[in-house]
Amino acid sequence: MDNRAIGVFDSGLGGLTVIREMGSLMPRENAVYFGDTARVPYGSQSKATIIEFSHQIMRFLLRHDVKGVIIACGTASSNALEEMRASYDLPIIGVVEPGARAALRATKNGRIGVLGTAATIRSGAFERLLLKEDPSLEVTSQACPLFVPLVEEGWFSDEVTREVIRRYIKPLKENQVDTVILGCTHYPLLRPLIQKEMGENVTLINVSEAATREMKEFLGQHDMEADHAAGTYDFYASDSIDQFRSFSRQILDITNLTVSKVSIEK
Repeated sequence: MDNRAIGVFDSGLGGLTVIREMGSLMPRENAVYFGDTARVPYGSQSKATIIEFSHQIMRFLLRHDVKGVIIACGTASSNALEEMRASYDLPIIGVVEPGARAALRATKNGRIGVLGTAATIRSGAFERLLLKEDPSLEVTSQACPLFVPLVEEGWFSDEVTREVIRRYIKPLKENQVDTVILGCTHYPLLRPLIQKEMGENVTLINVSEAATREMKEFLGQHDMEADHAAGTYDFYASDSIDQFRSFSRQILDITNLTVSKVSIEK
C-alpha cells in the first residue's frame, strides 16, 4: 500500500474532471491538483514552452511527495509526456494514450474523430498512436481553440457554445465517424452538447475517465493503492482563485473546497 497522493495538473480547470473521476473510481486516493490558470490556454503555446511549463509543475508536485502524476491536459500530454517520463522517476500517465486505446476498443466502422486544442492537433499525437495500432483507420482531427475559454467561462449550455460545437464537428459528421475522442479534459463538460450534435450512435471518449482508469490499474498492479477510508484533495492554482472555486462547485461534490495560489514560475 502507498498512501501518498496522486499529482494531477492541467493548464487550467478542465483537469478537475480527472478529480471527479478519481472520486468515483479511486475514492480512497489523495490528490494534489495544480491548475495553471495564469497561463491557460496551453493550446496556442509552442512545444518548448509547454515542456518548460510542465517541468515547473512537476517540480512543484514532487515537493508534495506524490507517488504518481496524471497529466490532465491533452496539450501537455501530446507535447511533453515523453520529456516528463525521461526526467522523473515515477509513474506519469497522460490522457492521449488512454484515450486512443479506448477509441480503438470502441470503434466499429474504423472512422475516429479527434477534438483537441490547436497544439494537440498540431502534434498529431492521437493520430500517430491510432494509426500505429491500425493503419486502416480513418482519423479526422479538428482543432477546437474556443472550447477551453468557453468551458472556463462556465458556458456549458449557452447558444454560442452550441453554434461553436456545430461548426467544429462538421468535418467529423461529414466523414461519418462513429467514435470521437474528447482530447482535452475540458471537453467532457461539453459532452451533452457534443453528443446531441453528433447523435446518440456516436461514442464519445472521455479522456479524463480513461486516464484515471489506467492509473487505477497501474496502482493495483504494483501494490500502490491507498488504504484511507476516503481520499482528500489539495488544490492549487497560479491565478484566479475565485474563478477556481466557482468552477469547481459546478462539477465537484466537495464541500468547503479551499484552493491556494502558487507562483509556479518561482
